[in-house]
Amino acid sequence: MSYLTESLKIEILMMIGYGDRARTQCEVVRLFRETHPDLPPLNQGTISKIEAQYREMGHVRKVPSKRQAVVDDDTKLNLLLALEENPITPARQLARDIHIAATWCILANEAVAGK
Repeated sequence: MSYLTESLKIEILMMIGYGDRARTQCEVVRLFRETHPDLPPLNQGTISKIEAQYREMGHVRKVPSKRQAVVDDDTKLNLLLALEENPITPARQLARDIHIAATWCILANEAVAGK
């Protein structure tokens, strides 16, 4: 499904239709194959996922899989200093002490930046 662009997903939604003019997923698969013979064939599961995403979110844009930790520089510095003072402190304890939700994003980003 990664080859499907946003415009192709919208086209699939238009092929599905709405109301009493809605097509079945089998009909949409057949119609998509006829319309785009150069693309790999779709299956009903793909159609179902696109339709479910549209019904749930109201769009078919790609959703980012992970969120980046949003913390200010002072909090990052406090975390790194606390880790420097006591390197065996568990990450969860550090997060509780500094009042942040998670430390692994910050530590992973700093480890990559430090290389």
